[in-house]
Amino acid sequence: MNAEIEKQADTADAGDGHSPSVWRYARASRAHLVIDAADYFLHMRNAMLRARQRILLIGWDFDTRILIGDGRRWWNLPRRRVSPARLGSFMVWLANRRQRLEVRVLKWNFGALKAIFRGSMVFDLLRWARHPRITFKLDSAHPLGCSHHQKIVVLDDKVAACGGIDMAGERWDTSEHLENDRRRRLPGHRRLFPPWHDCTMMMEGDIARALGEYGRTRWQQAGGKPFGPCADEDGSPWPVGLDAEFEDVEIGIARTRSQWGDCAEVREVQALFLEQIARARRFIYAENQYFASRKVAEAIALRLDEPDPPEIVLVMPQASHGWLEQQAMDGARARLHRAMKARDHGGRFSMWIPHNAAGTPIYVHSKLMIVDDEILRVGSANMNNRSMGLDSECDVFIDAARPGNDHARPVIGRIRERLLAEHCGLRIGDVAERIAAAGSMAAMIAQAGADGGRRLEPFRPRELTEAEKALADAEVLDPERPEQMLAFYRRGGLFRSRILRRPG
Repeated sequence: MNAEIEKQADTADAGDGHSPSVWRYARASRAHLVIDAADYFLHMRNAMLRARQRILLIGWDFDTRILIGDGRRWWNLPRRRVSPARLGSFMVWLANRRQRLEVRVLKWNFGALKAIFRGSMVFDLLRWARHPRITFKLDSAHPLGCSHHQKIVVLDDKVAACGGIDMAGERWDTSEHLENDRRRRLPGHRRLFPPWHDCTMMMEGDIARALGEYGRTRWQQAGGKPFGPCADEDGSPWPVGLDAEFEDVEIGIARTRSQWGDCAEVREVQALFLEQIARARRFIYAENQYFASRKVAEAIALRLDEPDPPEIVLVMPQASHGWLEQQAMDGARARLHRAMKARDHGGRFSMWIPHNAAGTPIYVHSKLMIVDDEILRVGSANMNNRSMGLDSECDVFIDAARPGNDHARPVIGRIRERLLAEHCGLRIGDVAERIAAAGSMAAMIAQAGADGGRRLEPFRPRELTEAEKALADAEVLDPERPEQMLAFYRRGGLFRSRILRRPG
């Protein structure tokens, strides 16, 4: 392990007195990485239909108008045969038919006004408010400028999901990412949204109970009344038909949270990034919405300085989603990309943008990292400063080097090949052979892209104005701590560390 990165990880804040990088490890009887929201919504709907005691939803955003399922027009079928397709109606329908079932939804408070402009969502929330066993709560227990960014679902404390997918609009898509797919429609609009790529981890067993405990803590921190764990009963809400990739595997949980009231600051996500980047021997494959974190960039830069660095492949969107995010994140990404390439003496760092068969860029919202086919990590945390110490985040990971986890190695390798196959328009079984022939993931990606169709194209940063450079370097819109939100100029900013300032 690089000594400088090791020192950073060792000095990271330990949060609630636990490991600096991991809150808890727990076993999962089953686990499965669900890729893209079409499958996730379908599996989650089926799992919620099997829940008997509690559905706990924790998210950055919720839109009760979305359809959860496979996107077909289910409302044309007889109501006796199928549950409602819309999320808002589905929750009421389900609670009415499960007399012991309670539904709790925790959402970031900042976006609450969106409901006013979402048509029927206002009526859905009124129906929820009138139901004795549905509770919708807004989370405002964080400093000004911070967000509640976790995406967690816990069913009966037996099945859980944690990843990047919100139950919101502009999330649904299949892994084909078809052009002009009419199912990829904004709720209440005729307009279609662009192709969207995301992922989350579904888990069963003790890991779900641990996330249920954490969810109850988050609910109480947000001002909700305390409630206890679910009773231990036979059966599981694991969705029928979902064949788990992992069985009997240990999963770790890492969190981020700003200090607020009696809640201590937690920076496990950052410490875990530093540890896992330092551990890489052969490669790091990552999908992320942003590349703007100073700490993550420093950790990668130190690896690139080594005589024989690991290959680092980042898959990202062409541009951030929304004007504010573009101003905050895209400029920093361009600056850091140039800094990485300037010291990449071995040609081991590359950044790629996925496109569908029609050439339309696919928006990458997933937060996933695979290291040496030994570590699989997925969660809500982006590679930006906010996710390191400002917003609330939750990541889960499988480490095949942990005792009892060795059987996870080939599965993690297949997941990486599955993702590369999706992005490059290849058969999964051909990916490993093509990488071996090309000599690296980047070389294989470049060769596959020459064939047209679905592909990954190299990221080419545009030239920034001096004002954009200054804004990115100062980290004005992407601070590392709440007290820096109003610090409109900080000496050095993004490049204040000697690690990024010195030549490669």
